[in-house]
Amino acid sequence: MMVSWRSIVARWISGVFGLILMCFGPIILWPAVAQAQGAFFGGQAFDQGQPIEVLSDELSVDQQAGTARFIGNVVMTQGMLKMAAAELFVENERLAGAASNKIARMVAKGGVLLTSPTSAAEGQEAVYDVTSGQIVMTGDVLLSEGVGAISGQRMTVSLATGKAVVEGRVRTTLQPGAAQ
Repeated sequence: MMVSWRSIVARWISGVFGLILMCFGPIILWPAVAQAQGAFFGGQAFDQGQPIEVLSDELSVDQQAGTARFIGNVVMTQGMLKMAAAELFVENERLAGAASNKIARMVAKGGVLLTSPTSAAEGQEAVYDVTSGQIVMTGDVLLSEGVGAISGQRMTVSLATGKAVVEGRVRTTLQPGAAQ
């Protein structure tokens, strides 16, 4: 059986492209895969109007200042979003100098763990601006999604878009050939 030079070249080219895709595919395709899967905390529109439930060992409230401090084994849940920490400080919006009942922001400290159905992140502190739907996590941040992980010093997550930006000596490990 004769093999034509065209079939040999075609097999060689497909082998080379296959090797390139296998080695560099995860790097090249990561943004597309991440976007298609709705990377970083869901990617779907997050309803910031959902009720927020907080569990803790202790609660201290200052009605005049419009603040609350949850201490010990704190777990905050809003829809599918969960945040666990040693301590959570809640600030209400201020209207005409007086505190309202609408939560403006929450500051979690001490071994903060933030989870959604598709992602998990840990760090030392997280500030959740409830009005804008943005979470800024700082202090040795580690973001995990599927088999991928990214670490850095600061991560900003937009719950409205599901996108995250990691800054400060960012490190990641890519798995060639693994489903992302």
